[in-house]
Amino acid sequence: MTQRVCAYTDGGCRGNPGPGGWGVVLEFGDRRKELSGSADLTTNNQMELMAAIQALETLSRACAVDLYTDSTYVQKGMKEWLANWRKRGWKTAAGKPVKNADLWRRLDAAAQRHQVVWHWVKGHAGHPGNEAADRLANEAMDAMAAGAV
Repeated sequence: MTQRVCAYTDGGCRGNPGPGGWGVVLEFGDRRKELSGSADLTTNNQMELMAAIQALETLSRACAVDLYTDSTYVQKGMKEWLANWRKRGWKTAAGKPVKNADLWRRLDAAAQRHQVVWHWVKGHAGHPGNEAADRLANEAMDAMAAGAV
């Protein structure tokens, strides 16, 4: 895994639940790729997860990935909670089903193809990659609201 990729991800929704969008910026050397998408009825956490999923699933070969998210839900989920969820059969410590388990499983599978370092960045604090991913997520929501998607 010699290729190192920086992935900046963000997701959001208007209302929670409500219409949502996700955005991804992938950078490898001097190359940059932007991705985005939307959903009619979703949650902020689901869009944050979808952004990370899309970032990792888009990579065509195994890479070393620095993934930046402003979602503590995604970052802590991958670094702290996931191993125990797997051990417990996708149940929380309280014995309840993990919320968004389908997306967590998909993200887990995508992450296993790569060597991922999960970074948390403060949202809306001027971080260029995070700001770009946020712009893409909002543009996707705007396009859906305008009927363009």
